[in-house]
Amino acid sequence: MSIDYRLFIKPLVFTACLLPVAWLVWALLSDRLGANPFEELTRQSGLWTLRFLLLTLLMTPLRELLGRAWPLKYRRMLGLFTFFYASAHLLTYLWFDQFFDWQEIFTDIVKRPFITVGMLAWLLLVPLALTSTKAMMKRLGRKWKRLHQLSYGIGLLAVLHFLWLVKADLREPLIYMGILLALLGFRLWHRRRQQFPLRRGKAVADLSS
Repeated sequence: MSIDYRLFIKPLVFTACLLPVAWLVWALLSDRLGANPFEELTRQSGLWTLRFLLLTLLMTPLRELLGRAWPLKYRRMLGLFTFFYASAHLLTYLWFDQFFDWQEIFTDIVKRPFITVGMLAWLLLVPLALTSTKAMMKRLGRKWKRLHQLSYGIGLLAVLHFLWLVKADLREPLIYMGILLALLGFRLWHRRRQQFPLRRGKAVADLSS
């Protein structure tokens, strides 16, 4: 009897997505996050949010480049893990940085641009997470696809949040920016390529009529 190994891939991917948070919890409990563990926890959760967002956006180009549908099977899972790590990142800020002082938090959001764009990015992730089910996909129809195109805007906000947060060495946020722009460029190029045959066919039809 042959074994379908594809049945094990999704649980393995799910487990792999949990490894960063498992490592962070272990590192925090074992005092391996440096002199300021809570600041490092906030930083690492933010980095993993950005990484999972880029991985989510990568799934569609992978499908086009490989000519296979399997990358799309993991897009929703990766998107939900993006929201999970983004929420963890937000929680560390609210808890360890502001101690749930809501007046101070509001002032911080208004006065510090990198906090403003970070909060906006998280708020935009909320409707994407809430509409990630198959039932919502069917209910929203074409609107679902338009809504989830916000992912690229969220990515730009997240990278901007990182850029404005870093004060000295900008290399790391610029690398993420480059990856995001490459993914966005591929999407625009692919959409253009899909539209071109339609325009060409219409022009031929007009000439022959």
